[in-house]
Amino acid sequence: MSGLRVVPAFRHGHERLYVCRADGRNVAWYDRDTARVNLLSAAEEEDVLRVLAPFLTGNVAVGPPPVPTPAELARLSLHPDDDLAPNRPGEALRVLLERDPPSARKLRSDPRSLALAAEVAVGDALDRLDAVGWHTLHSVGLPGGARIHHLLIGPGGLFCVRAVPARRQRVRVADPLVAVGRAKAVPVLRELRADAARASFALTAEVRAVLVPVGAVSVEVTAEPREIRVLTEADLPALARAGGVLKPADVEALHALARDRHVWHRV
Repeated sequence: MSGLRVVPAFRHGHERLYVCRADGRNVAWYDRDTARVNLLSAAEEEDVLRVLAPFLTGNVAVGPPPVPTPAELARLSLHPDDDLAPNRPGEALRVLLERDPPSARKLRSDPRSLALAAEVAVGDALDRLDAVGWHTLHSVGLPGGARIHHLLIGPGGLFCVRAVPARRQRVRVADPLVAVGRAKAVPVLRELRADAARASFALTAEVRAVLVPVGAVSVEVTAEPREIRVLTEADLPALARAGGVLKPADVEALHALARDRHVWHRV
């Protein structure tokens, strides 16, 4: 027995199959889009192809990978369980809903379902910025149960983005309180500033905070919140126009650092 196993990873609808040793280290990966098996060790080619055999279709090229990008190097250096990059928007909420699903009658009104829909909307908008040199990590867990909904990293810097479900409701922002509809105002901005500060500490870089009320019919801001931007989901592409803060190599290095789950254990 070779002891190899296949670990799928999904990102923006594309699938890669990583071949890992028992200790979690990768020895190869199969990219369905390019129909290529990339081998890190030619000596293990036979074992890799044997374990991948059920997944291979058509003619498949086999050989050493092209010169890896910094992102690939980061991915290959992490154990799959420690890599946050495959997280989907709202990953933590998805897990909660799978463990304790709402009843069919309460599905639409379950606050977790509403929060998940908001995170997915914001996450999908941020993921589209990948095409212009940005990276987004979703559902980054912090010690104590806090969670960064989305961490955006790109030429314009780093942003801690929080989605607030507000479908067809009015939103009032009075720092540090946020009120959605007739619900009681809660200190969301205080929590968001704390999350951004913890991210800055973990990554030793400035992380700015962004609040996104999703689906709101109106957003009333009584005074510009301290150190926080309030945007609608339609405004999110404007973040990509910000530049001149980080060089491409810095973006890749910070993304490689931030995707490691262990980085967040010390904050």
